[in-house]
Amino acid sequence: MGHDVVIRGGNVVDGTGREPFHADIAIDDDQITAIGKVSGKGTEEINADGLQVSPGFIDLHTHMDAQISWDPLVTSISWHGVTTALLGNCGVTFAPCKSSDREYLAAMMETVEDIPREAIMSGLPWTWEFYGDYLNAVENLGPSINVAGLVGHCATRYYVMGERSVEELATEDEIRQIANLAERSVKEGAFGFSTNRLPEHVLPDGRSIPGTFAAPKELEAVAKAIGPHGGLMQTVFGPKGFEVDMEIIANGARHARAALFSTAVEIGNDRTNKKVMKMLGEGSDVISITTVRGGGSVSSLINNVMPNTQEPNTSPAWMELKKLNFADRLLRIRDSAFRAKLIEEVKVLDKEPDGYHFSGKNSFKHVFYMGNGDRPIYTETQSLRDIANNSGEHPVEVWLRIIDETDGKALFHNRAFNRDLEALEELITYDWVSPGLGDGGAHVGIMIDSGWSTFVLSHWHRDRGTYSLQEAIRKITAMPARALNLKDRGTLTIGKRADINVFDLARLEERMPEIVHDFPFGAPRFIQRAAGYKATLVNGKIVLKDDELTGIRAGNVLRSYD
Repeated sequence: MGHDVVIRGGNVVDGTGREPFHADIAIDDDQITAIGKVSGKGTEEINADGLQVSPGFIDLHTHMDAQISWDPLVTSISWHGVTTALLGNCGVTFAPCKSSDREYLAAMMETVEDIPREAIMSGLPWTWEFYGDYLNAVENLGPSINVAGLVGHCATRYYVMGERSVEELATEDEIRQIANLAERSVKEGAFGFSTNRLPEHVLPDGRSIPGTFAAPKELEAVAKAIGPHGGLMQTVFGPKGFEVDMEIIANGARHARAALFSTAVEIGNDRTNKKVMKMLGEGSDVISITTVRGGGSVSSLINNVMPNTQEPNTSPAWMELKKLNFADRLLRIRDSAFRAKLIEEVKVLDKEPDGYHFSGKNSFKHVFYMGNGDRPIYTETQSLRDIANNSGEHPVEVWLRIIDETDGKALFHNRAFNRDLEALEELITYDWVSPGLGDGGAHVGIMIDSGWSTFVLSHWHRDRGTYSLQEAIRKITAMPARALNLKDRGTLTIGKRADINVFDLARLEERMPEIVHDFPFGAPRFIQRAAGYKATLVNGKIVLKDDELTGIRAGNVLRSYD
């Protein structure tokens, strides 16, 4: 008996956490039909001898909500073995939405997630009002991988309260309407509800986005409304509101099916672990995600993240540099007089406090050169400030010198959170933490963490040995599948959907990020490719072969009620 596809002779790491085993896998239509010794031939055969075979990876934190409309191949995450992506995180979504509010939601997404407003307005079909129709519109786009969605607090609250949603508390009646609308969205296919407590996420006018300061009882009402329909509560919180926000997460876990939240070592491993262990002890289902390396922006001459970006009024030379194209920027930094101006303008800020961007000498202690090889360096321990202290230079001189020496190609990683890699190694081994938080589709001109899954396997398993192979795979397949209550994905089991990766562990690595201009209106974005992926299958179809996407768009829009 023949099969559509046979993956022959691989080392199967099935996602359950058990020891890998040698086997063939047969696929017919979109399902796994045999695991073991498969005698029948496949219409397509994949030779997996010496390779690893795993379930497809599940990305629990993306913002592909807009990009998927003009990039149905869903790059860069589809280069890194991701076969299912969760949209709608951080409270910002495009549904529900009245026709009069489209521009408002697009502007909000632009300021929160750095996705150009004009690209959103022109790229999305905007054929929906409620969440179910939004999912229908995404389905019509024909994505290459599976997508699932959360409904956002911002859109839901604005739909009910309008302008009052930004700064005012909801009335009892408005809370009821918000909860009912969230319930409707989950019944129409949303996997849950996302909310954002981080004040730094703002509207174009500088005010925090709707829902940031919502009363806990509002979120409890939502959790109670979506829980009976299997909805989960996703929360982003700021460290200033730890006690309140952890109680919001706990309430979400008590009343909804599960709680999903983002964390970082700066919040405090021990205190977060104690809170979560208490929730788990009460029988709640709680899962957290965190970046798998220091999270932050990439600075370089090829994008607009350069030294002194926080002080435009006192940094005329740097602001002049930002306005130029790449070739002219390189010429200007090679002009000795102009270069001296750049250095002096940063030196005057040496007493400024540390921040997310360059603002004087102190902030360079979290900036690291990513190297000049094919594989970027994310674990460097010597910062630019350390290099400067050893060489007698100012850190900005080091930045400019390396830029010059590499003909402008150098990239620098600005670690804003999860800076302590030893503490991060502890955090990602907690049972309730799933590595991820790549933020794919967001901040694309300044950040690129879409290769998180490749980094988990290449660094935390192969290079560092923090995870066994089976545990690394379980953490990025079965664990996130459980978070979404996906019964038919996440492990390699007969009868489940054939979302599968075949990869060469010895070769697996991320490639150096690069800037492309393929967004609508030519807006730039970072992309990051991978090496070592023999094949990725989505619903039984080969969407990637030998590190290159095939162009096949086999993804489904997953709905919570399926």
